[in-house]
Amino acid sequence: MSHSLQVGILGAGNGAHAMAAHLSLMGHSIRLYNKFQQEIEAMQEAGGVTSEGAVEGFGRLELVTIDPADVVSWAHVLMVVAPAFAHRFMAETVAPYLRAGQVILLNPGATGGAMEFRQVLRAEGVEERVLVAEAQTLVYTCRISGPARVRIMGIKQRVLMAALPASDNSAVLQVVGQLFPQFAPAPNVLHTSLYNINAVFHPATVVLNANRIEAGEDFDFYQEMTPAIASFLEVIDQERMRTAKAFGAPALSAKDWLRACYAGVHGDTLYECIQSNDAYRGLKAPKTLETRYISEDIPTGLVPIVSFARAAGIEAPVSRAVVDICCALHRQDYWRAGRTMENLGLTGMGPEEVIEYVTG
Repeated sequence: MSHSLQVGILGAGNGAHAMAAHLSLMGHSIRLYNKFQQEIEAMQEAGGVTSEGAVEGFGRLELVTIDPADVVSWAHVLMVVAPAFAHRFMAETVAPYLRAGQVILLNPGATGGAMEFRQVLRAEGVEERVLVAEAQTLVYTCRISGPARVRIMGIKQRVLMAALPASDNSAVLQVVGQLFPQFAPAPNVLHTSLYNINAVFHPATVVLNANRIEAGEDFDFYQEMTPAIASFLEVIDQERMRTAKAFGAPALSAKDWLRACYAGVHGDTLYECIQSNDAYRGLKAPKTLETRYISEDIPTGLVPIVSFARAAGIEAPVSRAVVDICCALHRQDYWRAGRTMENLGLTGMGPEEVIEYVTG
C-alpha cells in the first residue's frame, strides 16, 4: 500500500462488513453508507466492525450513516458491496454527489453490472468524469457472525477486474490495486460479466435442493452437494463458456476458476474441486426459497447470460430451464425484470459491436 485512501463502502451485508473491517485494519479511512438504519445500528454503536477468521481485529469506521452525501462526496474510491439487484438503486443514490476522478468498483458486478451502472448515471445526467468498473467476484468468502462482527473464511488469491470502457483499466487498477493486490485486469467487462460463477453455482443448486431448503434442513450448501448436482452445474457452465467465447471472452471452467481463486483446491471434476475447497466448509444452505441465490443470481446472472447467448445465436436450454423454474418458484417474471441486451443499452448489437462498445 503506497498511502491511505478514503474509501466509501456502499452496503452493509456480509461482504461490506468484511471489506470495511479489512480495509480499516490495513490503514485506510473508511466511511459506510447503507439504506436501512436497522442494518447499521450495531456498527454505529461499536464504532466499527470486528473481523475473525482469515483476518483478525477491530476495524474502526470513521462514519456509518444512512445519508449518502458525506460518504460519496468524500471518497477517493467507492466500493459497491451490495446485491447486484441493488446496483440500479446505488447508481441513482450516488449520482447527485459524484465528482470528477472518483473510482466506482462493483464487488462483484454479476453479469452486466458496470453496463447497468453506466446506463443509470447517464439517465441521471451525471456529466462528471468518473471511472466505473466491476470485479468478477467478491474477494472474500465471509458471513456476518454477530452484531458488528464478521467471519472471513477465505480471501481469494486472484480476482479479475475491468473498467467500462476498458481504456480506463489502468487508471482504475492504479487506485484499487492499492486496496487489493489480488485485482488483475481483464481485457474488458465481458471477461468479468461472463465469468459469473455465482450464476452457475447458486440457482440450480437451490432448485435441486428445494425440498430440503423449504423443510428448513440444516445442511452445508457446497460440502453436501452430490456428484449429480455438480455434474448438472457443469452443463450450465458449458453454456456460459460457449457464450463467453462468442463474445471474445474465453472463460475458465468453474473447476479451473476454483483452482485459480482458492489455495489447496484439487480434483478432476467440479464435484471434487468443490469438496476440496476449505473456504466453502460450513457455508450453510438458505432456510427458505426466498433467497438471493435466486432473486439476485437469476435476474443479474442467468438471465443476462442467456440474453447474450441469444444475441450470439447460441442455444442455452439448461440455463433457460433453470430460469423458467425459478420464475415459477418465485411467481416472478425474471425474464422481464432481469438484465438483458436491451436494458443494458445493447439492443440489436452482435458480438463484434458489443466488444467495440466495451473496449472504448
